[in-house]
Amino acid sequence: MAMAAILLLFLTLFSNSKADRDFDVRQHLSTVTRYGAVKDIVDNSFIPSDIPQGCTPIHLNLVARHGTRSPTKKRVREMEKLASHIKELIEDAKQRNLSLQKVPAWFHNWESPWKGKLKGGELDIKGEEELYQLGIRVRERFPDIFNEEYDPDVYPIKTTQIPRASASAVAFGMGLFSGKGSLGPGRHRAFAVTSESRASDTILRFFECCQTYKDFRKNQEPSFNKLKEPILTEITSALAKRYDFNFTRQDISSLWFLCKQESSLLDITDQACSLFSPTEVALLEWTDDIQMFMVKGYGKSLNYRMGVPLLKDVLQSMSEAINADEDNQVPGSYEKARLRFAHAETVVPFSCSLGLFLEGSDFERIQKEEPLDLPPKPPQKRNWRGSIVAPFAGNNMLVLYSCPANSSSKYFVQVLHNEHPIPMPGCGSTDFCPFQVFKDKIVEPHFMHDYDTLCNAHLDESKHKPETSKLSQLFRWIFRLGGNDDTPSHGVEL
Repeated sequence: MAMAAILLLFLTLFSNSKADRDFDVRQHLSTVTRYGAVKDIVDNSFIPSDIPQGCTPIHLNLVARHGTRSPTKKRVREMEKLASHIKELIEDAKQRNLSLQKVPAWFHNWESPWKGKLKGGELDIKGEEELYQLGIRVRERFPDIFNEEYDPDVYPIKTTQIPRASASAVAFGMGLFSGKGSLGPGRHRAFAVTSESRASDTILRFFECCQTYKDFRKNQEPSFNKLKEPILTEITSALAKRYDFNFTRQDISSLWFLCKQESSLLDITDQACSLFSPTEVALLEWTDDIQMFMVKGYGKSLNYRMGVPLLKDVLQSMSEAINADEDNQVPGSYEKARLRFAHAETVVPFSCSLGLFLEGSDFERIQKEEPLDLPPKPPQKRNWRGSIVAPFAGNNMLVLYSCPANSSSKYFVQVLHNEHPIPMPGCGSTDFCPFQVFKDKIVEPHFMHDYDTLCNAHLDESKHKPETSKLSQLFRWIFRLGGNDDTPSHGVEL
């Protein structure tokens, strides 16, 4: 009996150590995960559809997040504060005559890699490469769509006015049209990238134009803090014992952020990330994913209902492509791809509007606008992972196919998430859906909601209240323009 217990203990320790060795922290950084670390992680239990012979892709809708970016100015300041506090912790340990053998070697001379940086949030060189390579792969995968001479009406590229998103659009376009022009050794060509004003972009920045949503998000902050507190308290206590440091919850939060930035931007996993065990990383990742679920995903129907303008834009482009195909219009005279570049706050709600990453019968529940349960806590398995749903450069592609007349339907929609087919619960959990079913079952049920009613209905009430003086409104407007912090209000980090 004793021998059996020893053997069981040995097997447990062995399996745990193997799991730790197989654990790659770069795949568990929620929405700070780099695209290359997770783009080929797929659900092996799902078998993609075989595209019927004779079916040809005729149109592509792309909704992509910007690539890997640097920390925002707010986070740069947080990292500088962390560097100062680490020095204080080491000095405190010395004064308490504690052994410094437990102190991680990198602590002693660590300075923030972004120390003195005046700006933040811009597209990183790794982000440029992500989008450039994505553009090349998209062209190679769909030669029938990208076989026309470039024209901005055939291949419109749309982006938000945030520099990291527009830079991502440019990097993608350079890959997509590389070798197609006469500029430089790479034979690049010029192409147009268009955007709407930040104040009125309800297609790609619907979240920023929706006052109801901004109020909701701000009011959710206490809920986040309450949800995260026990996890941070538990991990703070564990690290304090492990390193004999008087860590605070803020320290742990900042060190977790540093871990994510070092892994994504600097390919460093043996500093901040090494402070945490795989179990602790999984818990910290879960808290990030829960926050994303609550304010970007299925946690509230407003999160994805407000994306109706984008969904209508997608459906319109498909309908126009079908009309062009039916009318046998001359190639080059109609749009073949609509390519959009935005943010996690765009990609996540859009994924939800398609019903992706749901558990079991949850699709029926969201159709009834019933609240969904929070994604299960580790070690339980969950579909909802920020690193998969919306990593840097994460994307959804909706490919419209024209099929032979003898098929069950002439037009089909295939959905690719991060370039891989993904099941749609609203279409029998297939990735290849008859266009009419896609339209009737998945898309149009959302159209019962009007964007202005959802987002600005309560503003009508304010019209009956005394108006603030025009002068004070002008001052507020000037201060908003003058603010140079690139982090939007209410802690939104795109």
